[in-house]
Amino acid sequence: MNLRSKLAIAFAAVGAAAAILVGVFSYQAASQRIDAELDRSLLTTSSDVAAGATQLLAPHPVLLGPEDNDHDEAQPMVAQSISPDGVVRPIGGRPVRLGVDDQDRALAASGAPGDHRYRDLTVAPDDYRVITVALGDGRGAIQLGIDVDESRRVLSGLATRITGVSALVLLAAALAGWLLARQITRRLVRLTRVTEQVSDGDFTGIAVPAGGRDEVGRLATSFDRMLGRLADARADQERLVQDAAHELRTPLTSLRTNASVLRRFAELSPDARGRLLDDVDGETRELTHLVDELVELATQRHEAEERVPVGLAEIVERAADRVRRRTGRTISVDADGCALTGQPKALERAVSNLLENAVKFDTTGPVEVVARDGRVQVLDHGPGIADGDAARVFDRFYRADAARGLPGSGLGLAIVREIALAHGGSVFAGPRPGGGAVIGFTVGADLLLPASHPRHVGG
Repeated sequence: MNLRSKLAIAFAAVGAAAAILVGVFSYQAASQRIDAELDRSLLTTSSDVAAGATQLLAPHPVLLGPEDNDHDEAQPMVAQSISPDGVVRPIGGRPVRLGVDDQDRALAASGAPGDHRYRDLTVAPDDYRVITVALGDGRGAIQLGIDVDESRRVLSGLATRITGVSALVLLAAALAGWLLARQITRRLVRLTRVTEQVSDGDFTGIAVPAGGRDEVGRLATSFDRMLGRLADARADQERLVQDAAHELRTPLTSLRTNASVLRRFAELSPDARGRLLDDVDGETRELTHLVDELVELATQRHEAEERVPVGLAEIVERAADRVRRRTGRTISVDADGCALTGQPKALERAVSNLLENAVKFDTTGPVEVVARDGRVQVLDHGPGIADGDAARVFDRFYRADAARGLPGSGLGLAIVREIALAHGGSVFAGPRPGGGAVIGFTVGADLLLPASHPRHVGG
């Protein structure tokens, strides 16, 4: 059973339950009201009849018709007296004899004036509501009965109408429930089709039925965002695989060539052997570095690192010290006391990648690092960045013309961009006044701690 049917049945059940409860309470209230009116009328009429007003028992002339021979409707009451010794005498009304039991005789024999009792009695073919009232002082009791068949017919008609109304309410509730369920589930059905299409691996041409501020609308909006991210992730994955295959082809081809030459290793001169081994060693290191960068970029391991308060100057100093030890180059640091909530290892990796990129292009001059107000920039005195390359240096595997002969995977700056975006910032690159390049990244102003006062956070 689908959700639409379940909602329709639930609405019908609730409507039917409400109608039945209202009907039962209405019927009970009407029945109690009619019984109370009958009892009050019997008590009043019995007092009048005891006082001698027997004309109340005569047929009503308006209701008495030519075919009403038994006076059932025109003469609904019957009265009789019960002497203290239990003898019953008719007083008037219908020509029927009401049954007398021991309690009635006890009221006639010893009841105080006004003592009375009610009971239901059937004298075929009619049902009666009967009252027995003690007269006291040895006068016995008076017994008065009224035909309740008409009241029962009224109640029966009321029950029939209540049943009919309940059935109509049930149908109306079922119809309203079905229409409302259809309205509610319409977007869910479309959303289900979309999820089935996505589960089949098809991300193209999918229109998510968004809209509305209810839970379904919010679900559709969230799913649309999730689907967009999945599509972007899939596109990035495919692009990464294609770029990786392209970049891996060069070192692998070189290694295969060197492997073929190694078959004639004994024939080579010592000088050629040394160059060959150096070439193999360099290619394998380059390949290892490329694989490490690919794993870092594909898994985005920095995203799993916990965010903690950290000083940007400390991160820059650690990265600069490591690059100094590895390269022996002069690296100057100019950093303020800016602090932020971030991922220390990821930020240090980003700064290290910027420095390694700088020392690769600038082989002689000092490299400068400036870290202020959530902005980190590395300045070198190398060949600089062409206008056409500035917008693409952070793309995966992109190598400018000036960098094609240099070692590197083409992924270092792409990792910098990923880390900057993860910290709510951006990246930038451009020529340095006087020659060289300026490359860096920023972090989001909302990550800066209160002690930090950003003056220019941005690219």
